Amino acid sequence: MRVTVIDYKAGNLTSVLKALRHLGAEPLVTDGDLSLVESAERIVLPGVGHFQATERLDTTGLTPAIRAAIARGVPFLGICVGMQWLYAGSSEAPDQPGLGHFPEQCTRFPECNEKVPHVGWNSLDARTGSRLLAGVEPGEYVYFTHSYKGPVTGDTAAITHYIEAFAAAVERGNVMGVQFHPEKSGATGLKILSNFLIWKNEGSAC
Repeated sequence: MRVTVIDYKAGNLTSVLKALRHLGAEPLVTDGDLSLVESAERIVLPGVGHFQATERLDTTGLTPAIRAAIARGVPFLGICVGMQWLYAGSSEAPDQPGLGHFPEQCTRFPECNEKVPHVGWNSLDARTGSRLLAGVEPGEYVYFTHSYKGPVTGDTAAITHYIEAFAAAVERGNVMGVQFHPEKSGATGLKILSNFLIWKNEGSAC
C-alpha cells in the first residue's frame, strides 16, 4: 500500500518512514509535488517543532491539495504538530492558520508544578468506537513530546492527562490525528499505525 508522507521540513521523517515500511507500506515522500497528494491512497503528516513551520504547507500549495484529498475521502493522519495543524490554529503562532478541519485552537500547557514541555511516556484513555485506536486497551502507554495541545471535544478519540486533560488523538470521518509519536511508541504505536493503514472510508470527513 502506498502512503504519501508530507515533508514540510520540520517533521520526524526517518522514524515514521521506518515504521510504515515495517508494517508493509510503501511511503512516498513529497515536499511540494502536488501530484503525489492528488493521487494519494493515504496521507501522513508528521511534525515536530514550531507551529509556524506549517506555513510551508500554504506556500507550496500543499494545504489546498490536502484539503481536496480529504474531501475525496482519502484517509489522513497528522502526527504531533501534524495533528495540531488540523485545528483552526495554535497560540504558538497566532498569525499562522491551521487547516481548520476542527474549529478549536491549540494552546500551551499552563505553567504549573509540572515541567513544560510534556516529554515522555503517558497513558491513553481511548473512546469506545474509535477505529484508529481499535485494540488499544485503557492505560496503554505512548510517547509524547510537546508544549501545545488540543482541547477535549466531541472529536477527541483519546484523552491523556498532564497538568490537565487534553486530546491525545482526534478522529472525524477520514481525518485522524495523534499528539503522541506512534513511530516511537513501541507495539502500541505500531498497532495504531496499522489501524490507519487498514482503515476503509465509511463516510465523509464532515
